[in-house]
Amino acid sequence: MKKNVGKKLSIIIPVINEAGSLETFLVALQFCRNTQCEIIVVDGGSSDQTCAIAKPLCDHLLMSEAGRAKQMNFGAAHASVSDTGSIFLFLHADTILPLNFFELIVKEMQIKNKSWGRFNVSLSGEKLIFRFIENLMNLRSCITGIATGDQAIFISKELFEQSGGFPDIPLMEDIALSKKLKNNQRPLCISKRVVTSSRRWEQYGIWRTIILMWRLRLAYFFGANPAELKKRYL
Repeated sequence: MKKNVGKKLSIIIPVINEAGSLETFLVALQFCRNTQCEIIVVDGGSSDQTCAIAKPLCDHLLMSEAGRAKQMNFGAAHASVSDTGSIFLFLHADTILPLNFFELIVKEMQIKNKSWGRFNVSLSGEKLIFRFIENLMNLRSCITGIATGDQAIFISKELFEQSGGFPDIPLMEDIALSKKLKNNQRPLCISKRVVTSSRRWEQYGIWRTIILMWRLRLAYFFGANPAELKKRYL
């Protein structure tokens, strides 16, 4: 495990077979590699060029068992952050952060005395239906206090460790963690938006994807096994 060197924020990115888009994604993050922020890419066993692409574009390239929860927990355990006042930002490899994300997170967490939160989200697609979907996602999250990975969840190192990290389940790990965290405090909802890819909706059909996502979440709410839900996931 790497020695702590006083980083303020660690961006933890779980990946597997993302060679097609990873370089563009990581290049866009290079501006934030500095004395206070680091980029950690956690590979879950890619069979393509993902690792070769990621290595020169991140501060730490880690190898982990496959599974988003496992990969994110592994990245957090190997982060080079300071022991106090540090933050983990869990980022999907198809989500783009606003340029001032660091200042927004640190400032808002201090002002509002929050230990975790998420951003509002926009979908990359241009169709009007995507504006409806993204606004519904943001509203639902604010009302329920539940954040999803697409919203770039951030959390203090202290609270993350106290909560036990992401539950080791194959799906709904973000929702499961949010449920635990909101028992401590409701999330900080930053109105500035991250932009996440709409490729899932575009590839599988917008309404089909909406219905499937709601069915999976309802099934999870009523106690369905995440392993069984994963088999139905796109």
